[in-house]
Amino acid sequence: MSQELPDRESSQGAEGPGAAANTGAAGRPPEDLRTGSSWTTRRTLNVSVLVTMVLLTLLGGCGIWVFARSAEATGRLVDRSSPALVAAVKLESALVNQETGIRGYGLTGQRQFLEPYHDGLAQERAAAARLRSLLGHDGQAAQDLARVLERSEAWQKQVARPVAAAPSGAPVRLATQRAQAGLHSFDAVRTELAVQRGHLQEERDRARADLQRVRVLQNWVSAAIAVLVLAMLGLAVVGLRRAVTTPLGALSSDVRAVTRGDFRRPVHGTGPADLRALASDIDGMRKRLVEELEFSDAARSQLDEQATELQRSNNELEQFAYVASHDLQEPLRKVASFCQLLQRRNAEQLDDRAQQYIAFAVDGANRMQALINDLLAFSRVGRVHADHTSVDLQPLFGQVRESLSIAIEEASATVTHDPLPTVPGDPTQLGMLLQNLLSNAVKFRSPDRPPAIHLSVRKEEDGFWQFAMEDNGIGIDPAYSEKVFVIFQRLHTRESYAGTGIGLALCKKVVEYHGGAIAVDHDHSPGTRITFTLADHTPEAVASETSERAPQREATAS
Repeated sequence: MSQELPDRESSQGAEGPGAAANTGAAGRPPEDLRTGSSWTTRRTLNVSVLVTMVLLTLLGGCGIWVFARSAEATGRLVDRSSPALVAAVKLESALVNQETGIRGYGLTGQRQFLEPYHDGLAQERAAAARLRSLLGHDGQAAQDLARVLERSEAWQKQVARPVAAAPSGAPVRLATQRAQAGLHSFDAVRTELAVQRGHLQEERDRARADLQRVRVLQNWVSAAIAVLVLAMLGLAVVGLRRAVTTPLGALSSDVRAVTRGDFRRPVHGTGPADLRALASDIDGMRKRLVEELEFSDAARSQLDEQATELQRSNNELEQFAYVASHDLQEPLRKVASFCQLLQRRNAEQLDDRAQQYIAFAVDGANRMQALINDLLAFSRVGRVHADHTSVDLQPLFGQVRESLSIAIEEASATVTHDPLPTVPGDPTQLGMLLQNLLSNAVKFRSPDRPPAIHLSVRKEEDGFWQFAMEDNGIGIDPAYSEKVFVIFQRLHTRESYAGTGIGLALCKKVVEYHGGAIAVDHDHSPGTRITFTLADHTPEAVASETSERAPQREATAS
């Protein structure tokens, strides 16, 4: 019984070698698994996202440049080269129409042949203006246009305008005269037109080739962007798996093993620094749980030992109670009997002092017997007659009042009570409770008035019955309201009031065993009012003790 619960530090220290063995070389992960990057998951993700954004920005810039080149090449082909070539063809067609009209008018002298010439002039001006707007004033194409227009102007001055100004009605002699010169002059125009058309054709071919190259480059850039995006997705999946998923899976496996009860299994951390820190925290918590469990097991072991020791002590106490109820009381009965026998046989030979001594001896033996009986009753509360049943307090109180009927009649006491309920408990112990309270109310009566005793009861909201044994006796000083419930504590001498000083202590033990409380009500006057509570259901602690005590009594009896 002198053992104490194990000290926590000593239990933790005792773990040392065994725990180290369990988490030592056999359970330690490989070195490459216990090490990892110093980067955290957040830092890794931030850097990965930053690199991805930079690469996408570069590829996006390349794509924008390629699309700009494509738009430029397309614009040069669609908005310059092709329209310029079409305008050059129209210019050539307009000059050919002019030459045809002048030649027809020179041969026939009829004015209707000049219509193609005049239409051709208008078409020439429109085509020249279109070419100027498309080609500008610099470059090879502008020089080609200038030479074409120069040759055309020379032909106009030499042939076209003089012939067109000649009178109509007959063939124009000037046309015949200048036919050969006009032919050579217009051939020069045709040559310049061919040169211009060739240069424009070459420029359009170059624009088309540039556009084709840009389209190929655009396709390559698009493919590179797609490949890079797929590669980044693949790297992201692989990186997440290696840096997050796999370490989390291993950590989850270790944690699940610990939750299933394998507290000796260490929790290893791999991967980024924050996951390893999390694993370290979890492993620290696991070690703490191991220490707490070892401490709890050690405490439970010592509690079991103490319970066994307590059971042995209770068995010895029961044996002592048996000895006290039989072997100790037998010599007391003999002392009292032989003293009384000596007094009767030698009464004439004994003086008054001897008679007084014999009376003292008999009274001491009787008081010792009463004290032993009261101690036995006090020690048996909760150990003997501890079977809880439904106890009807109405007839039980009647039996108690009947057993004290002589004392009640001698004191001329009036005993009343409210309708009493049925409560769960031990009838023997509840009978001792009511008997002690009623006998005290009768014993400690006032000499000025006959005793009036009443037992009241009411139901509380918490499910308890509150009882009150009240009288109009001498009362209890509030300063001793706690002392009266302590064993062997008396407020009066034996000459004034008989008793052993165990009655109210026994009442308190019975009430507390039944899950209630007992106290002195200081507001009651005159007299004493003792209140106590009893549950309307069997307390769980008492029920478990009752169920555990049955096999223990069988073991003791065997």
